[in-house]
Amino acid sequence: MSEPAPPGPLVAARRVVVKVGSSLVTNEGRGVDAAAIGNWARQLAALAKQGRELVMVSSGAIAEGMKRLGWSERPKELHELQAAAAVGQMGLVQMYESCLSAHGVASAQVLLTHADLADRERYLNARSTLLTLLSLGVLPVINENDTVVNDEIKFGDNDTLGALVANLVDADAYVILTDQRGLYTADPRREAGARFVDEAAAGDPALEAMAGGAASALSRGGMLTKILAAKRAARSGTSTVIAWGREPDVLLRLAAGERIGTALVAPTAKLAARKQWMLDHLQLRGAVRVDAGASAKLRDEGKSLLPIGVHEVQGEFVRGDVIAVCTLDGTELARGLANYAAAEARLIARKPSSQIQALLGYANEPEMIHRDNLVLV
Repeated sequence: MSEPAPPGPLVAARRVVVKVGSSLVTNEGRGVDAAAIGNWARQLAALAKQGRELVMVSSGAIAEGMKRLGWSERPKELHELQAAAAVGQMGLVQMYESCLSAHGVASAQVLLTHADLADRERYLNARSTLLTLLSLGVLPVINENDTVVNDEIKFGDNDTLGALVANLVDADAYVILTDQRGLYTADPRREAGARFVDEAAAGDPALEAMAGGAASALSRGGMLTKILAAKRAARSGTSTVIAWGREPDVLLRLAAGERIGTALVAPTAKLAARKQWMLDHLQLRGAVRVDAGASAKLRDEGKSLLPIGVHEVQGEFVRGDVIAVCTLDGTELARGLANYAAAEARLIARKPSSQIQALLGYANEPEMIHRDNLVLV
């Protein structure tokens, strides 16, 4: 008798990013689906009561805008796409807010572009905002800022945005809810012998060969974008599940360990992946030399680097740059993302964190480098 399959990635996941596609959110383009969003809101509220931290990435603004404007086909002109997104965003956000509120969950709208997450300073600002919202028990509802940029509309998809957000907040799991059951070895509509893929390693090149093109006229992403998004999420140790969004209680059942959809498991542990990213950084814009006390706290206790432990600041860097942390004799001890630019760091070096506000006129963070953004070498 064969042993039962191990539980999926959501069982032990404390922080989860959930992405839903346009066809699900707008009921195949007929307008924002209040019943569907209400159903997901109910499940998210139940998961929040379990102590999980949740982020929702939602498509649907352009599709909802098309419905409100009476357009039956997705326009090709950029300005019309942006107009549709602006119109549709109103109804989309209102529906999420009302549905989540009905289940006692506070929510917040966050509009992001891929550029926000590529620029390190904006990356840190976005990360700080999202982590603060999660610490307050607020569920962020994220969408691409389609009204002001064109590359997200032209090439982008919220599958990829969801993966970037998963990396941004160090999510344990990423769930892509779609209008398909999951991944097959081939298109089951064309090949009778296509087999369903229950589980695979995220990033396996064979998966990309299995995936097809765009799923519908409403969506800009198909199964291939989901496979690539899972590959991207796995770089930070986040495993992905691709499942049918209208499966009854899909989120609750996944969290309970039921095998639904396709699980794409990250082959690298979260901490190891983050360390590797830091260690692979080739261009260091500067460094700080720290005293013996700070060195010991970083090396032996896994603490953050506080300004009071910084003895000297070298080079010119900005907030969000990867910098080296060196001992007084110049030996590299660690690398991390700077919370303050070099000029600011020089002003607050050897000072307690309580003086940052008085010295700079503001305080981004109490740490020079937070332990979550620091890795020993």
